[in-house]
Amino acid sequence: MAAKKALKLAMLLLCLALFGWSTPAQAASQTSPRLEEQVLQIIRKHPEVILESVQAYQQQQQQQVQQAQQAFLQDLKTNTKAVIGESPTTGAIDSKVVLIEFSDFQCPYCAEAHKTLKQLIEKHPGEIALVYKHFPLTPIHPEAMLAAKAAWAASQQGKFWEYEDALFTQQDKLGEDLYRDIAQKLNFDLEKFEDDRLLADTAIQEDIQLAESLGLSGTPFFVINGETFSGAVQLSDIENILASVNKS
Repeated sequence: MAAKKALKLAMLLLCLALFGWSTPAQAASQTSPRLEEQVLQIIRKHPEVILESVQAYQQQQQQQVQQAQQAFLQDLKTNTKAVIGESPTTGAIDSKVVLIEFSDFQCPYCAEAHKTLKQLIEKHPGEIALVYKHFPLTPIHPEAMLAAKAAWAASQQGKFWEYEDALFTQQDKLGEDLYRDIAQKLNFDLEKFEDDRLLADTAIQEDIQLAESLGLSGTPFFVINGETFSGAVQLSDIENILASVNKS
C-alpha cells in the first residue's frame, strides 16, 4: 500500500512538472524530453495506477451526481416553488404532484413524450403540475438551442405552451422561418419576441447546468415527486407512477 502511494506521488510530481506550472503551450516548448520519457516509462510499467486513478475519479463523480440528485429531490419536496423557479408550468399549478420534464425540441423521443403528456394533463385535470426545463442536446441537435430560445421568448409573452406544442408538432421544420411563423400566428409582439430571443441564454443555461449536475445525458427525463424516469414512456407507465405517488 505504501509503495503504491509513493508511486502515485511520484507520478503526480512528474505530471505537475510536465504540465502543472505552465500553460499547455509553454509545457510543449519547455518540457525536457528526458522528463517526458520518465513519465511514459512509469505509465508503461504501472498502468494499473492510471486505471485506479480513473476508477477513483469515476466513483467520485458518481457520488457527486447521487448527492446532487438527492438534494434536488429533497428540495422538490420541501421547497417546490424554488425548484420550479421561472420555468413554464401548466396543469394544476398548486397540485401536490409536480412533474418536471427536461426536454429538447429536436429530440424525436421528446416529441413522442409531448403527445403523452398532453393526454396525461387532459385525462387528469387538477391532479398534476407540469414543469418544463430546457435541456437542448446541442452536440447532436443543431436547432435545439435556437428552438429553446424561441420558446423562452414565447414564455415572455405568456404563450410558452402554445409555442411548445407548435414546435413539437412541426419538429421536421425547425428553423428561423418556423420560429417567426409560429410567433406571427400566435399574434406575438414580434419586436419583443426578437429582443427576448437574444436574452434567453441565461435562463436556458441555468436549466442545462441543473440537468448536468443531476447527471443527465439524454432526453426526455422526468422527475415526479420522488420518482424519476426517462424516454418516450407510455401514458399507462406515468399513470402507474402517479398512482403510487398519490398513495404515498
